[in-house]
Amino acid sequence: MLYVGCYTAASGGNGTGITALRQEPSGALTPVAELPMTSPSWLTRHPDAPVLYAANESADGAITTVGLPGLSALDTVSSGGADPCHLAVTPDGRFLLCANYSSGSLAVFGLAGDGRITGRTDLVTHTGSGPVAGRQEAAHVHMAVPLATERGTLVCAVDLGTDEIRAYLLAGDGTLTEEAVSAMPPGTGPRQLVRRPGTDLGYVAGELAGTLVTVREQPAGTFTPLGATGATANPYEGENFVAHTQIVGDRLYLSNRGPDCVTEFDLTGPAPTAVTDHPCGAFPRHFTVLDGVCHTAAQLDDAIVSVPLAGGPASRFATGSPTCVIAG
Repeated sequence: MLYVGCYTAASGGNGTGITALRQEPSGALTPVAELPMTSPSWLTRHPDAPVLYAANESADGAITTVGLPGLSALDTVSSGGADPCHLAVTPDGRFLLCANYSSGSLAVFGLAGDGRITGRTDLVTHTGSGPVAGRQEAAHVHMAVPLATERGTLVCAVDLGTDEIRAYLLAGDGTLTEEAVSAMPPGTGPRQLVRRPGTDLGYVAGELAGTLVTVREQPAGTFTPLGATGATANPYEGENFVAHTQIVGDRLYLSNRGPDCVTEFDLTGPAPTAVTDHPCGAFPRHFTVLDGVCHTAAQLDDAIVSVPLAGGPASRFATGSPTCVIAG
């Protein structure tokens, strides 16, 4: 199954809500269910309970809990800020983390055993700015990445507006204590952080600089930039506008809304090496790699574009203003 989120009219899009798709043996995508709601721009699954969560990206931000497999809205709560853009569940399934982009805040919500939200347990608001006018005038939390450690859950908040990654220790009662602040190169505009399993390395998608920044994490929650890599394998003279990252084995995939591709990087060397640019439709905001196929939310093409990474023709499923596509 694939679940697709989108922008609706409230955010200038033409989508309708969440769509559930089944991938057929042929590779074709078949719609199974649809749930109308306001701009569910980011979706994430609970690791155990049969629910997913949707970030309703609007000025009066909200989070909707959705029952699976039939797509039923179970409840909706305030996100604690404006324009929530990312959600993550802690590894133990006890808390939901929400990045509120326009408010520059990180919210924590308690979760019951069935995945229902029990209430907000904390909210921290970042301050600061960066050198890119119009995009870094204030803090803009874009992602929260949880990590289970011996001391408990560590939460790393990626701030596009301040060029920082702020690490917090999440207590058992759902409250946050700041542990470390790591600076990225000025003007990076960090959007996402992904850790490479089995190593102390991570990679930061720099939305504003159009780069992939390699970082070393020592100790946990403290990140030192090691270098920045160009976002494409082939020369591109326009603006690189990178978005989503995913690691599969020794490969990293990075979507880029300038040249409209998902670039494949080889991670076996001392620094990531871009090897292939996979064309994937207009404005690839998000994607998921599943069974060798990159299913891409081509927002401005109004389609999910499914690209076989080993080669072969891509297929398309028409859907309004897709922004997120996840497996579940």
